[in-house]
Amino acid sequence: MTPLPAPALPAVFRRLPIAHRALHDRARGRPENSRAAVAAAVEAGYGIEIDVQPSADGRAMVFHDEALDRLTPERGPVRARTAAELGRIPLRDAPGEGVPTLSEMLALVAGRVPLLIEVKDQDGALGPGVGALEAAVAADLAGYAGPVAVMSFNPHSVAALGRAAPGLPRGLVTSAYQARHWPRIPRETRLRLRGIPDYDALGASFVSHEAADLGRPRIAALKAQGATILCWTIRSAEAEALARRIADNVTFEGYLAAIPPA
Repeated sequence: MTPLPAPALPAVFRRLPIAHRALHDRARGRPENSRAAVAAAVEAGYGIEIDVQPSADGRAMVFHDEALDRLTPERGPVRARTAAELGRIPLRDAPGEGVPTLSEMLALVAGRVPLLIEVKDQDGALGPGVGALEAAVAADLAGYAGPVAVMSFNPHSVAALGRAAPGLPRGLVTSAYQARHWPRIPRETRLRLRGIPDYDALGASFVSHEAADLGRPRIAALKAQGATILCWTIRSAEAEALARRIADNVTFEGYLAAIPPA
């Protein structure tokens, strides 16, 4: 991987708690990564984290899973449907809402709160088989004026984002990579990525690390060299207080994180 300049992560990403997959609450008609969840997060003044997967015609779609099964009444891979087809598939618990494109979400957020975009791995094993989705994300973000950053678990994806959009802050989503949580990833890959060895070469400016593993010495070393430390996923005020002993900010869900004064 070629070293790339590292744009700084805007300070607002450290101040405003980040709503995981937006401010979702299915009981209130706001499923994860939905327009309703994004609109609620904007209204509440939170930062927003969303995920993207590709459509069959190469559009970046705001959706977490590879398959439609859990979040919609349809079945099968997201990437097997066009953007128009996905837009007609209703999200569970959100009447009238189909799967949104990234460009639609950018228009909805309109720069009012920070937006953190996770590009989901398209290689299948965190390897080099990536590039098309990263290019689609970069194209959608061209000209977007609000605070935005991109990230991925896959270092190859982060490198591709750096090539496609070198002016955007980019980071790694990182983990302890325990085997039971990553059954598709080869052991040697998990052991390597656990040490976060690619941070400097990627020109990253932040990591978003697994909250239960924040005590890892590598996280302390990255923070000491100036990296912003985000974490995932915090589900209570008590867990947030604990995470903030190390992390600069939290990605949260299931409760309302306190917003500090400006």
